[in-house]
Amino acid sequence: MNFLTVGHRGVMGVEPENTLRSFRRAEGEGLDQIELDLHLSKDGALVVMHDAEVDRTTDGTGRIGDLTLDALRELDAGRGERVPVFEEVLDAVSAPIQAEIKDVAAAQVLATVLRERDEVGRVSVISFHDEALRAVGELLPQSHRVLVASELGPDLVPRALAVGARMVSLELPHLSLDLVRRCHEAELAVIAWTVNTPQELELARALRLDGIVTDLPSIDGRC
Repeated sequence: MNFLTVGHRGVMGVEPENTLRSFRRAEGEGLDQIELDLHLSKDGALVVMHDAEVDRTTDGTGRIGDLTLDALRELDAGRGERVPVFEEVLDAVSAPIQAEIKDVAAAQVLATVLRERDEVGRVSVISFHDEALRAVGELLPQSHRVLVASELGPDLVPRALAVGARMVSLELPHLSLDLVRRCHEAELAVIAWTVNTPQELELARALRLDGIVTDLPSIDGRC
């Protein structure tokens, strides 16, 4: 595979994170894939936001799961952007997407949307939660799953294989050549987050990674 550049919540270093503006900018800048985060609203909508609460990234307060989609639509997510739902992102960009399940309950809803919209091939389902990836795998066996992990112990590779992942997304400072080698031997691609400087990019390449997740439109001219 080619070296992947994944836009973290769009290009959150220069645009409001997890907004249509940020996703369109990421696609326009030529990033290979776009990463976003998913929670369920009180009425079951697939809301694109990283935190479980709206406080940090909008002018509102409260938990996403306690708010209806109509209430979420009233919030300013930065520069006048509204909080999007996943289906709007599918329509707004044509680039491949990494959809991170933050709320395990979102797994079934996401699988349904991917099946109904025939987007299984374009969207990779990623998560820290093994149970979310297992649920999607049961509903959509052909889906591309990515295990995100911060704990990189000896069980990492078995965990990834157990949930049917073909890629792992890991924190760059914790990686080693040995871990990358073990993943590759198990036919797992390895990408790292979050790579925002030329020095971090150099390290990622030295570790023989398959790609990076970045907040920025470009590093050293082009990732």
